[in-house]
Amino acid sequence: MTDCHVHINPIWQMRSDALQLLGHVDPRTGRYVKEPEAFLDYLDASDVERAVLVNYVAPEVIGYTEAANDFASSYARADPERLLPTGGIRPDHPRPREEISHLVHDLGLRALKLHPPHQWFRPDGYVDGSFPNLREVYAACQEERLPVIFHTGTSIFPRARNRFSDPLFVEEVALDFPNLTIVLAHGGRPIWTETAVFLARRFPNVWLEVSGVPPTRLLDYFPQLPRLADKVLFGTDWPGPGVKEIRANVEAFRGLGLSSELQQRILVENPLRVFPRQTPT
Repeated sequence: MTDCHVHINPIWQMRSDALQLLGHVDPRTGRYVKEPEAFLDYLDASDVERAVLVNYVAPEVIGYTEAANDFASSYARADPERLLPTGGIRPDHPRPREEISHLVHDLGLRALKLHPPHQWFRPDGYVDGSFPNLREVYAACQEERLPVIFHTGTSIFPRARNRFSDPLFVEEVALDFPNLTIVLAHGGRPIWTETAVFLARRFPNVWLEVSGVPPTRLLDYFPQLPRLADKVLFGTDWPGPGVKEIRANVEAFRGLGLSSELQQRILVENPLRVFPRQTPT
């Protein structure tokens, strides 16, 4: 299976108040961030084959700079088949096409993460002119077949602006870039889950990713999940607030009572469609 949302990040870049929010994190996590081999052993113990390493750029809220992209690239070289590095870009980047090309061809990143409440922008900001260069970001990602992961749903980190968290702001992007793979991280929880489900059902290129929701409550947040299984990705959001162990989340998901066929789609098949295996070069 693939855990589609894991935070292996350069924690030394984090602002102190943001880091305090992760106070529950096992001390081993610091070792995992520095030793990918130890993290791979942890994935083995968690019954997880691949992990999407979610990194992004948000210096004002979290502290991560563009150096997080280099970190993700370097870290994933320990096992490119199992570790899928994700990076970020500023929504006002002056040369987005050049930057996306660098992320893909020089750093080997497998997805782009945009975090509207931490980067303080609307995903459709290219429409009203508030962030015109976003159009080039999406166009470049579409051309490079680079999935874009949007944070949707609330954030409790200091300085996060949750008015940007509504997944409906992604609708324009899905309309204007129909060949762009879009992942709605966290499924808009807890306020906009119905909106996220609507977008995943409406658009062939939009995927519902359900990390950050207690697995035992997934069917409360997403009652239509069994019928939407062809568009759902599982992720843990480990080691985010409230997520102490990957294996515990996986076991809780397997205990929901979904058929083995639906579990296979959500845990194995769908992630391989969004994040396919790469042919070694």
